[in-house]
Amino acid sequence: MVTQVLQKMQTIVRYQNHTGKIYYGMVEDDEILQLSSDFSEIVNNELTFDGVRLKSSDVKILEPVSPSKVINFGWTYAEHAQETGGKANLKEPFLFLKPTSSLIPNEGEIILPSNELTKQVEMEGELALVIGKRGKNISEEEAMDYVLGYTIFNDVTARDLTKTDPQFTRGKGFDTFGPLGPWIVKGIDPTNLQIVTTLNGKVVQKGNTNQMSLSIPFLISWISQVMTLEPGDVLATGSPSGSCPMKSGDVVSVEVENIGKLSNYVI
Repeated sequence: MVTQVLQKMQTIVRYQNHTGKIYYGMVEDDEILQLSSDFSEIVNNELTFDGVRLKSSDVKILEPVSPSKVINFGWTYAEHAQETGGKANLKEPFLFLKPTSSLIPNEGEIILPSNELTKQVEMEGELALVIGKRGKNISEEEAMDYVLGYTIFNDVTARDLTKTDPQFTRGKGFDTFGPLGPWIVKGIDPTNLQIVTTLNGKVVQKGNTNQMSLSIPFLISWISQVMTLEPGDVLATGSPSGSCPMKSGDVVSVEVENIGKLSNYVI
């Protein structure tokens, strides 16, 4: 009976309970079915419910994975490329990496660097993929077989630095510049998902993954020619137009259709 229930579940969350222990669980309405499975078992669809049910409000939701790397594809939406000084409709994506030290969970705090370092920090709401199995030189035809599921990413960016630095590492790499979560959703079609970013409740970004100039299978295949993808790796697929500055005291939320909402506080 438990196996049948778990097979219908689509949403995987990583969290810390009141004792400080970290678990994965399956989300069912406002409850979490706690799993004894570790991540390697989850990617193999070996889901073992240990009998514990928890309220989501009684645990601390963490980043849904602990990746070996966070791969970012830039300028995959034409209007965003144009608004940030990039080139639209590239044949290959603009590539950069974020350090894992940038990652924070849902409701985590985005800490603005001092004004001596940057004066223009902006949000970029994105769909992200979570890799489920190790892969190198993956074909486009097989690319989606390497995806465990989908989550939400906010590619926080010091825009003044990305405009002046020869490459994006500093402007993209500050601690807390990588909100990720709140969970992973399996079994959805990523090609037609609405992305809406709000700043203090006002819509600032609104787009759809069907506007991407490069397909997700292409992106997976392309990057796998460069670096081996490992289970848990995060691939952020780029942002629609509308990115704008944030200031201390703001709340930024990214909502992706069929996944949920990622909200963070700016301090």
